[in-house]
Amino acid sequence: MEFDTNINYLEDAFWQIILAAGPILGVALSIGLLIGIIQAATSINEMTLSFVPKLVLVLITLALLANFMMTELTDYFAYIFDQIASIGQA
Repeated sequence: MEFDTNINYLEDAFWQIILAAGPILGVALSIGLLIGIIQAATSINEMTLSFVPKLVLVLITLALLANFMMTELTDYFAYIFDQIASIGQA
């Protein structure tokens, strides 16, 4: 196995992490930023005001994208296991 092949596997793994976690983290970041701006503008410093909407929207996003995330990760792991099997045969 070549060094470049290992680097390509690692690069693919990082892209899968970004595809799986990116949408959820993006929603959490944008909602947190929006609520932070609203809290700064209104001087309301209630912790539940920032936590509850973020939790609800992250759970909704997770429910909507769970199928996509699991499909992507399943395909990636099937590819990796096929590559491992082909190394053992060589």
